[in-house]
Amino acid sequence: MAHPTGSTLSHLECTACGRTFDADAPHRLCEECGKVLYPRYDLAKVALRPSDLVTREPSMWRYRELLPVRDAENVISLGEGFTPLLSAPRLSARLGIADVRIKDEGQNPTGSFKARGMSAAVSRARELGAQVVAAPSAGNAGGALAAYAARAGLAAGVVMPEDCPRINQVEAVVAGADTWLVDGLIDDAGRLVRTTSEARGWFDVSTLKEPYRVEGKKTLGYELAEQLGWQLPDVVIYPTGGGTGLVGMWKAFAEMTELGWIGEQRPRMVVVQAEGCAPIVRAHDQGERHAPRWEDAATDASGLRVPVAVGDYLILDAVRDSGGTAVSVSEDDMRDATRELASSEGIHPAPEGAATLAALRRLRDSGEITGTNRVVLFNTGAGQKYPDFVPASPEVVPADSPAWGSGL
Repeated sequence: MAHPTGSTLSHLECTACGRTFDADAPHRLCEECGKVLYPRYDLAKVALRPSDLVTREPSMWRYRELLPVRDAENVISLGEGFTPLLSAPRLSARLGIADVRIKDEGQNPTGSFKARGMSAAVSRARELGAQVVAAPSAGNAGGALAAYAARAGLAAGVVMPEDCPRINQVEAVVAGADTWLVDGLIDDAGRLVRTTSEARGWFDVSTLKEPYRVEGKKTLGYELAEQLGWQLPDVVIYPTGGGTGLVGMWKAFAEMTELGWIGEQRPRMVVVQAEGCAPIVRAHDQGERHAPRWEDAATDASGLRVPVAVGDYLILDAVRDSGGTAVSVSEDDMRDATRELASSEGIHPAPEGAATLAALRRLRDSGEITGTNRVVLFNTGAGQKYPDFVPASPEVVPADSPAWGSGL
């Protein structure tokens, strides 16, 4: 190993049956029960302490001992992570909540939180010898995969629903990925990747169907704790499609507690979905641990148009164990929240990020969130990638119009 990262990666463990696997061989889901595998670390060997982070690079790889790449030569990075946790004073005042903050993932490379997961997954795939990486995508993940594969010198395949945002399609194509559009939803794209990967020689990095994307996403939890002085907020509101970010944070909180970096206190984890595609909300309300497929899924928030999640039980367990909840919001709610967040705080959110503000309003009105709570909203992407989500038609005034002199 030329340049060891200090990673303490130990093994893979099934999140359902507990069976363990060799972390240095390629794996996807558990061979015994077909459920999600998590990387586990020998945390007793982690020499890193919070005070050591002061001098480290401002990216998610600052936590390299707790990430799965063993050799620094295989770390594929574009500077992802350590995004700002921004205060929102006008929103706080308007809502009557003392402390509302926004974790702005739109400032990542490729414009969304998907950069984190793809940095980890592509890095580990390269380390395990992959030559071609592939994934289905509702939009942002495809662009991120293409970019990180290009950075790694790997080929990439991306399969997207044909109605995913045009910008995401362009991202994937420009970065050199073999890109296909399918007349269907993200799970249709996932089926096509799954059934053709072997014939095409693809290393499939679909959400939670391989062990490492979640490791990139878990750095959201580490950053949240670090940026708040190792004190977690009272409530985390998270837009949820596949749910990797939410369960990744939940995993990070457990690791940090074992390391002695934080105590046992946890935020209430709140899932937000669109009314037109809310399988996790329905399962939560019905007391179920698994979420059946949502038929006829429909929402303009493409990241929330995920009719079935392989990690449904992990999402629902985190919500219930934290005392949290799950809510759905309408398209109009998301559009109104987009305008409010942009005009009051200067943050133009992705529709999925706007959904968190819509959910906060609902929970404040119901009394489930009070004025004394510390709340963090996750904006998972840049709103500029969705130029048509909120109608905008400014007036055109001729350059020689007298109105310029007399006042518009």
